[in-house]
Amino acid sequence: MFLRTKRPAPPATEIRPLALADGREVPVRWVRDRRARRLRLIVSDKGARLTLPTVASVRMAEAFLHEHRDWLAEQLERQHPDDAPLFGRDWAGPLPLRGTHAPLAWREGRFARATLTEHGIEVQLPERADDRRARAALRDFYLQQARTDLGTWLPRYLPALPRPPASLRLRALSSLWGSLSPGDAVSLDLALVLGRPSAFEYVLVHELCHLLHADHSPRFWREVEARWPRWRDERDYLRGEGLALKATLARLTR
Repeated sequence: MFLRTKRPAPPATEIRPLALADGREVPVRWVRDRRARRLRLIVSDKGARLTLPTVASVRMAEAFLHEHRDWLAEQLERQHPDDAPLFGRDWAGPLPLRGTHAPLAWREGRFARATLTEHGIEVQLPERADDRRARAALRDFYLQQARTDLGTWLPRYLPALPRPPASLRLRALSSLWGSLSPGDAVSLDLALVLGRPSAFEYVLVHELCHLLHADHSPRFWREVEARWPRWRDERDYLRGEGLALKATLARLTR
């Protein structure tokens, strides 16, 4: 005899307009989630999303949005327009890496690749290669740099964990900075390597602490604080600069 388990109902979703201080209206996706413990507003390439606990009232949510509408407007302004130029041979400016901007140099060669030199970032392309090859080479470069950082940081934290993560994956994430799957696989946003290293390492620590506690309870945050006492500074940095980092990575590598 097989017992059929009941799957949890998907979060209820609706779109509501929010009036900004300058008179514009922006759509905000309201998502009621029974797992949520507090109101949470995020902005991603999919727009603005407000996550609400099931018990939160509409009045409470509207007051929360009104309080954060200036922050929302600022985050939306940080998004690059769809017609912003993508990375290619015409790109002459520096490239972001680890919270700074490295000078860019182009060179012709047999293979498409990007390397870090003492003078900056050098991108090599075959003569007939198109800009998509350049973006792919730059993405591989950022992956290599991010893996180097993770390889430096990870051994510091493993001895105090009950088990190591099953895997570490780097990819572009739309709104999150990291996640831990039920199978203990850690995913991290590749855009983190563009920002300051302390924020990148904090996100790694955050996800590793979920191996100790799967929730965001006070005991979870105690574990984070024991390993990264200034975690609030990194959270504030990502809230302020995160959208621009994600948009920049898309322009450089998509």
